[in-house]
Order: sequence, then structure tokens, then C-alpha cells
Amino acid sequence: MQPDNTCKFSVWAPFRKQMVLSLIHPQETTYYMERDDRGYWHVQADNVQAGTRYKYFPDDDDPLPDPASRCQPEGVHGPSEVVDTLFEWTDGDWQGLELHELIIYELHTGTFSPTHDFQGIIGRLEYLRSLGITAIEIMPVAQFPGDRNWGYDGVYPFAVQHSYGGVKGLKALVNAAHQHGIAVILDVVYNHLGPEGNYFSQYGPWFTDKYKTPWGPAINFDDAWCDAVRGYYIQNALMWLDEFHIDGLRMDAVHAIWDCSAKHFTAELSEKVDELQTRLGKKKLLIAELDLNSPRYITPREQGGYGMHAQWIDEFHHALRSLLTGDVNGYYADFGGLAPLAKSFRDSYVYTGQYSVVRKRNFGIDPSGKDYHQFIVFAQNHDQIGNRMLGDRLNTNIPFEAQKLAAAVLLLSPHVPMLFMGEEYGEMRPFQFFTSHSDKDLIAAVTEGRREEFASFAWEGEIPDPQSDDTFNNSTLSWDTTSDEAKALTELYRFLIAFRKTRRAMVETSRDCVEVRTPSTHLLAVERTAKGDRLLLLFNFSEHTVQYIHNGDEALEKKFDSAAAIWNGPGSDAPDEAKSSAVITLQPYSAIVYELI
Repeated sequence: MQPDNTCKFSVWAPFRKQMVLSLIHPQETTYYMERDDRGYWHVQADNVQAGTRYKYFPDDDDPLPDPASRCQPEGVHGPSEVVDTLFEWTDGDWQGLELHELIIYELHTGTFSPTHDFQGIIGRLEYLRSLGITAIEIMPVAQFPGDRNWGYDGVYPFAVQHSYGGVKGLKALVNAAHQHGIAVILDVVYNHLGPEGNYFSQYGPWFTDKYKTPWGPAINFDDAWCDAVRGYYIQNALMWLDEFHIDGLRMDAVHAIWDCSAKHFTAELSEKVDELQTRLGKKKLLIAELDLNSPRYITPREQGGYGMHAQWIDEFHHALRSLLTGDVNGYYADFGGLAPLAKSFRDSYVYTGQYSVVRKRNFGIDPSGKDYHQFIVFAQNHDQIGNRMLGDRLNTNIPFEAQKLAAAVLLLSPHVPMLFMGEEYGEMRPFQFFTSHSDKDLIAAVTEGRREEFASFAWEGEIPDPQSDDTFNNSTLSWDTTSDEAKALTELYRFLIAFRKTRRAMVETSRDCVEVRTPSTHLLAVERTAKGDRLLLLFNFSEHTVQYIHNGDEALEKKFDSAAAIWNGPGSDAPDEAKSSAVITLQPYSAIVYELI
């Protein structure tokens, strides 16, 4: 929409013979559009106000929403709406953050607060800042069916979910976050589109039969007519990073972005994002969710990689959870015992070419040329909680001391840590899978798909109904932080985050500054060193006390013990100071940090 109230409408439909724009609100007006030689239809309309609703009529077919809609006020089947993109920003001094500065907090807009919207997040920004969080990662907000969804069933990538607060609500959140010194990372889905409200194939060749995804037809990134599709998603990414001032994108399952082009889509996207970063003078990040154990995605383009900046590491979570719970069902069959966690601490990937029982093949490659800050790890996230049958959190399966141990393993890791909302105070409510579809056949298919997904885990109980209001309400954070354990856990997270930020050895992320050892079956010992600062990290994963013998010449000075009474623990048996040959006793499920002097 232009200042003179003219508005240019464009839509890609290369095989259509006619395209008509119908402005249906506040009054109905019809415009015949003109086609260019690339299959785009264009028209300029006069006297268009923000709030004007419209649809396209391809040929003589039924009217359809705009694939590039910026707003769907009546849901995924209703008309699109013209929006006012102007916003009064006050974050001009914000420059963004480097990867090594990130302490990420993943959240779902709908279940984070009682208001279920962006405003509810704004109300908790001061709390997150005081905790030490430097970035929030928001699960997808592209318009989805109904008002309850994880967001991965979105069908209008350019439209901000109306029930969350729409365009202005998201911009207000980003602006407020920057005022608190918090970066915003947005989860985006470029590997598939949701099934309900998906009218894209009626416009043109958005999908390809060359590949398959677990969630629906593969997006056409390398088949005939793919240029328009690639351009659409690149423009979407740049919109978030530029117009919305978003600091980074977490790209869902990039391994399912199938592309055999000479220049992979993610490489083309990273090139455009780097250009935007240079033009704006503000840090912009691309983070890949990746199930390939391949550093190619985060290798610079000039070295033959795709130029993304960081990636999620599920294997750190799998190794930690399997060790703490003893779970070896499903994909946890590739884990168990201390060795996988030690390898993840050292190498980021657990599988670097060895045989995987679950995958039935050799898997992965050594990423040793990449610094630790290019890898994002977590003890919990939306997938690893919500894709359990009951959506049960890690803390509901392990004792309190083990919760503190998990926090220490995460926050003292050399990788970039990510928390999942509520983790820091031990939220007991689950995070379950929920939807609000209107198609009965789709609802049945989703339920059956969930049942099949859980078959290899041998879990017991009834699958929560994704369509039920109760499932959504049960997943909304309680914010019950009144118990002694909740208070102690929150303060422990706060302490460890601050410790991570202020110690030189903790800030350093190069691989030659970390040494990992396993002195015994249940004891992990890690040394982190940088510029004269040396720290010894000890983690006991046993339900019994274990002993560590300090064989070095340095004296030790204790800086942290998760078993201490201050953290609502049983009390520390480890000395505050120790010398060579000292015997250090670790309480069950505890973590200790010593400075080497």
C-alpha cells in the first residue's frame, strides 16, 4: 500500500489464462490483472485502505486467498487483508548479537502466557532479562488453521497469526525485546506447507513429485518453474529480518529442503542474508535444524558450504536424556551410558561416521573444524517434549538433583545453550501436541499419525486429543514458582548463566580450549581454558556418591556445587579448596566447578 492509497497486487500463476482481483471489503470492486512473461499477474488498485479484504479469481474458478497474504483475519479459508506496514520503531541503536553471546529461550506464543499472544511475551521480557536470557526463539507464527497450533502447519508464510496479535503485535514484541537487550529469533518452515487452507497448487507448480517429506508434498526448489518459488521464500526470510527487525531465523528441518541445484537454496538464502546484514550494519543469523550430522550447512560458501551460521544438535539432548532416565527406546537406542554425552561435549556430534543401530548405516562426519558456538544444544525443546506421547517434560522423569545437574551440563557446555520455556523453574505441566483443524478427515489422520509415530517407544497411556481445548490449556505455562525447589532451580539457572557470561574460559568457544575425560563410569570431567583462566567441571551422573582424584599440580578453589544447601541440595561433601592428590566427593547427580590456580 502506497502513501497515495494506491496498492499494487501481484500473484504468480503461470498456467492460468485469466486472473481477477476482487476487493470485497469495505465495498466490492473488480480488477482484471495482466500477466507478464514469467507468469506473474499484476494490477494497481486505487483508494485502498488498510483493512481492505480481497481474493483472487483464477480463470472461472472459486475465489482464493493470496499466497503472499500479509493477514488472514477470517482464518486460512477466508479473504486476505491489506495491512499497514508502518511502525514507529525505537530500536535504532540495536546492533544484534554474535552467536557466542546467545543464551536462547525457546517459547510458544500461544502457551507462554495466559493471554496467549505477543503482548503476554512482552510482559515477561524483564523477567527473561533478569534471568540472563539474551535471545528468545519464537515457534512459527505464520497463519495456521484455527487458533491453536504449534505453527508447523502454517499455510501463509507472510501472514502473522491473527490471534497472536498480527503484524503490529509482532513488531511491538521485537521492538520491546530489543529495548531489553534481547534478540529475537523466529522459527520458519520452508520445507513444507500445512494441509488445511493450502491452495498453492491451484496457482501453480509450488510442489514437486521428485521428492517426499514426512509432512506433505515437497516444495519445488529445483524443478521446472522453481525460480518463483525460491524467490518467494527468500523474500519471506528477508521480510522478517528487515521489515520486522528480526535478528535471526531458525529454519525447520533444512534436510527436507530438497534441492539438487548448482546453488542450494540455503546457500542462495545465506548470500542474500549476508548482503542484508552488510547493508543494515546489524547482525542477522541463520540457524539450521538439521538431522544429517553434516557441517556442510554451516561451512562458508567460499569453502563449498551453504553459509548458514549455526545448527541445532539433537544428539546432545538424546545423550543427556538417555543417560539421566535410562531410556533406550526409539531413537534413544543409539545412546545410553556416559560415552555418548562425553563425545557430544567434545565433538558436538555423537555420530561422526560410526554405525548407527537406529539408522542401520554409518552416520555423520567429524565437525572439528567448526567452533562450538556454531552448535546449539538443549536439555529440552518443543520437539523432544511435545513429540513424546504425553508431552512430559524431563523434570517430571528425574529427581530434583538431576534437574540441577542437567542445567549445569547445558549451561557449562561450550556450545550455545537453549532453554525451553518453564524449564528454569521446573514447570510440571506438559507441552503436548495441539491443533484446531476443521477438516474431520485431517483430524483423524493426524491422530493416527501420532499413534504410529509412538509405536517404537513402547510408551503407555492414552494419546492426548490434539483437537481438545484441554490439551492446549494443559500445555499453557502455570508460572508456579512458589515452591522452594522452583525458587532454588531458578536461582541456579540465573547463577550459571551469569557465570557463563563472565568467565573467560566459559566465553571461549574454540575446540582447543576444551578437554573432556571420563575418569569413571558415571563421572564426566571437563577442563575449559582461556587466557589464563582455567576451570575444572565435574559431573556425577550416578545415584550414589563418586570420588574424583585431582592429579594436577594446581590448587583448586570451588566456585559452584549443585548439591549445596543454597540450591536446596543435600549439602556439599567437596572441599572448598584442594591441592594435588586431593580426593573430591561428589554427591549423587551433582555438578561441581573448580577454578585451577
